[in-house]
Amino acid sequence: MKDAETVMFGGSGLNRAAELRRDTDRMADLLSSGNVLPIWRGKPLLDVTTRAPVFLPSDHPVFDVSKEPVVFLGLDDGTARFARDVSSFDPGSDTETVGAFTDPSEQTHPDLPDTQVFAELRANMTAQSPRSAELLASGKALLEWHRTHRFCAKCGAPSHIIEAGWQRVCSACEARHFPRTDPVVIMLITRGNSVLMGRSPHWPEGMYSLLAGFVEPGETIEAAVRREVLEESGIQVGEVRYLASQPWPFPNSLMFGCQGFATSDEIKIDPEEIEDALWVTREEMMAATAGQRPDMRPARQGSIARFLIEKWLADALDEVR
Repeated sequence: MKDAETVMFGGSGLNRAAELRRDTDRMADLLSSGNVLPIWRGKPLLDVTTRAPVFLPSDHPVFDVSKEPVVFLGLDDGTARFARDVSSFDPGSDTETVGAFTDPSEQTHPDLPDTQVFAELRANMTAQSPRSAELLASGKALLEWHRTHRFCAKCGAPSHIIEAGWQRVCSACEARHFPRTDPVVIMLITRGNSVLMGRSPHWPEGMYSLLAGFVEPGETIEAAVRREVLEESGIQVGEVRYLASQPWPFPNSLMFGCQGFATSDEIKIDPEEIEDALWVTREEMMAATAGQRPDMRPARQGSIARFLIEKWLADALDEVR
């Protein structure tokens, strides 16, 4: 396995068993003996101690509030894994930070022990095994797509789930819709001994990361890197190299990690895009990742940004591709 496949949320080799999705009888059999991950408002059910995902029987009372059926995630070493949305459950309190970039709250359910909580995945991703991470990312992203695509994009009529969660079909015009993943470029832009870092105004105080942006229709990954960097920071980029990718279920993106070589160094930010950008030397970045820069919090562990930065610091980018 290449280093590129060791990025969080990818590379576990989950058998998605796509050939089974149309077989309703087989799906029913698998569901009767399989396990279902409840997800509440994007927050999976986790064990308090291990932070591992908690799968429940399909007939557990937690799912009584579910408005749509389960989605099939795949076969985990032969065990069928599913996910189901339970967002209609009302925990009654402690929901003020739900949906925020940083959500420290954890919700319990009266039909579950206190050792099981609904918790934000972003804050718990580094505690996951590769397999758990892939299951969580797949379930969270797939259910978010269903939540935002309940109506047909062609005629506006309600649609419903088919193929074990991997399609929706319109009840009126029978148009079929497939889960969407948004392509995003995230780029390690270097010039000499320095890397370009940026800051969004929505991030925690002092946090800086690599620049990133959505790929536009009709655009290559390389062109998107150059355009986004120029728009956000005013920096011109020449050569671009693809390095690695990461499924990013916040809510449903695929991050294309690239290295770009700057051909200019004068920064001129677009304040509507980012709050700040600056060149950071290798030595300064090493201090930041070691927690020795109180003015700069680096990209969080588990993100592809942190993965690429650490490979750059170790002079190991050639091991990624």
